[in-house]
Amino acid sequence: MHLLTGEEIKASMAPARGLFVDPLLDPGQIASSGIDLRLGYDFLVGVTTRRPSFDLRPPASDQPRGIASYFQETRRDLGDKFVLYPNQVVLTTTLEYLCVPENMSVNLETRSSLNRLGVHVGTSLQPGYTGCASLELFNHGHTPIELVVGARVVQARIFRLDATHAYLGKAPRKYVANVRPEVSRILEDSELARLRAIWERNSNAGRDID
Repeated sequence: MHLLTGEEIKASMAPARGLFVDPLLDPGQIASSGIDLRLGYDFLVGVTTRRPSFDLRPPASDQPRGIASYFQETRRDLGDKFVLYPNQVVLTTTLEYLCVPENMSVNLETRSSLNRLGVHVGTSLQPGYTGCASLELFNHGHTPIELVVGARVVQARIFRLDATHAYLGKAPRKYVANVRPEVSRILEDSELARLRAIWERNSNAGRDID
């Protein structure tokens, strides 16, 4: 695995080379070992509800409360501010739309200047991913922070792999070609249903013993 330099990133973005990032508003976004990406327009803000928790093991016979109901959607224009409050989870995306070649992967890391204010973002894009990059914002500090839509928030560090890997391969994918933030689709994980079945079987066995 090889970390691409700024010059290698520029070469990889040439026509027919596979790496696509658009819009690139400023050539200076390409740094010595990554690309600075900007804050997008749409936000899903975590809100407090009367339900005390996310239920990741819902009863098979009960329709669980949708995870989306724990978030409120809002939108801002380019140059508008968005206030990120302490201990708040906000889902958003990059302004840029990306196409990652099947022989590359991308790690997204918060710009150091925002890290120093308590903002943290950490996510990755798998080989072959296409769409705006999902950003999970969290304010670890004690002070609200006024982010600016369109400002640089993360740096994409791009790695060239030794082999190709298709994102849309045999296994189904949950997040494909997103242009707006999406809530977690963890309830689609098949392991949760299997673990639920194991728990119910063990619980029923315990009641039979009693």
